[in-house]
Amino acid sequence: MSIKPTANNRDFPDILAGGLLIFLGALGLWAGRDLTYGSPAMMGPGFLPKSLCTVIALIGAVVLIKALSKPHEALDAINPKPLIIIVVAIAGFAFAAERFGFVAATIWLLVVGSLADPESRWREILISTAVLTTLGALLFVYGLGVQMPIWPF
Repeated sequence: MSIKPTANNRDFPDILAGGLLIFLGALGLWAGRDLTYGSPAMMGPGFLPKSLCTVIALIGAVVLIKALSKPHEALDAINPKPLIIIVVAIAGFAFAAERFGFVAATIWLLVVGSLADPESRWREILISTAVLTTLGALLFVYGLGVQMPIWPF
């Protein structure tokens, strides 16, 4: 026997997530409304942002539609600690990237950001930090030529 969705038994976390994704996609499309789209063969400056924002909005629509047919799941109490940790990790990366180099900034981002998950284990954090820092440096600094010092010295 299936439960028919009503106003009282909808999946509110997914409804909020779908609505947020649709809003962010629409906001991005609105912000880039003056950019020329172009074509896949001759991409304009708005090709990538508009394409990504459209995909984000479509994913949000799928999440929202599925949420309207799922059983009720209540919203948990909001815990600001993980959000604050992630913001500090990103802000620290932005601050450290120019002053201390890509490697130090990435290590800061990954180690501090991992503290947002109470189930993270130090061994996994250290391994993933070493792998992601190495791959990031090779891809962004050496491969794509991002103008950022790799080391603080």
